[in-house]
Amino acid sequence: MTNTKQQLRHLLTLEELTAEGLTDLLELAKAVKQAPTTYAHTLSGKKVALLFEKASTRTRISFEVGVIELGGHPIVLNGSDMQIGRGESLGDTIQVMSRYVDALMIRTFAHETVETLAEHGTIPVINGLTDMHHPCQVLADLLTIEEHFGQRTGKVLTYIGDGNNMAHSLLIGGALSGMTIRICSPAAYAPDEMIVEQAKQLAKKTGGKIEQYTDPEKAVVGTDIIYSDVFASMGQEEQAGKRLEAFEGYQVNQTLLKLAADDVIFLHCLPAHRGEEVTAEVIDGPYSVVFDQAENRLHAQKALMIELIGSTQ
Repeated sequence: MTNTKQQLRHLLTLEELTAEGLTDLLELAKAVKQAPTTYAHTLSGKKVALLFEKASTRTRISFEVGVIELGGHPIVLNGSDMQIGRGESLGDTIQVMSRYVDALMIRTFAHETVETLAEHGTIPVINGLTDMHHPCQVLADLLTIEEHFGQRTGKVLTYIGDGNNMAHSLLIGGALSGMTIRICSPAAYAPDEMIVEQAKQLAKKTGGKIEQYTDPEKAVVGTDIIYSDVFASMGQEEQAGKRLEAFEGYQVNQTLLKLAADDVIFLHCLPAHRGEEVTAEVIDGPYSVVFDQAENRLHAQKALMIELIGSTQ
């Protein structure tokens, strides 16, 4: 085991990790990916609750498969099927769950939900996605970047799109990595100012840099990684038309790729809307590594669960 476990109790935003702890976690993810059978009994006897209040493909499958491959028992739950959906308090719910299971992964709406669960329970809480943060996705993103470039430090990542949970977690994870993170969005859809400031403070310690743009062509000049996400996230479907208008000119296409570094890679957390935030030519082209990125959800999350609740090898 690495020394990250002494530092890590929950994973809610990535700020729970130090730069060194993040490196340790990604090194473990690489080891798990290269030799999965070595870790096949790490969660033996452990039970992990997987609670979904939002629809899920990658998060559900990767966590469920990950728990099984580590020798544990996943318990998949739907919020609408539980008493939490009928008014039972979060505090009561997590205290009960703490008597039954060894960890909780939750995919939900308000970020305050995961904070409350972490505060009142006695088991590790993993944020599988909230409206403010998506830390597990960014662990996979950083692992993918390391695999393709051999390092994270000093790399430039340009995120083009809504200043949403993905932008927030990329800011924090990139700052911890000593990367330059450029967020490019319309002014009305900029990321949360407090999170931007938190990322800047982290970047000061690692040699990273945080930049904000409104012009995609300026934002991608010389960048190593271009990252895109849907313009309207889950729960924002009624805003889709308005957002398509607001994000006109923010599509990732071949014109933008030509302004980036010669060995640029394209990332997208998926699901993607071809023809909106990205062209099919880009996401299905030679610079795209989105399916490597999706696969790495499994390996990064297995490493995370080993650190949080795994048995010493």
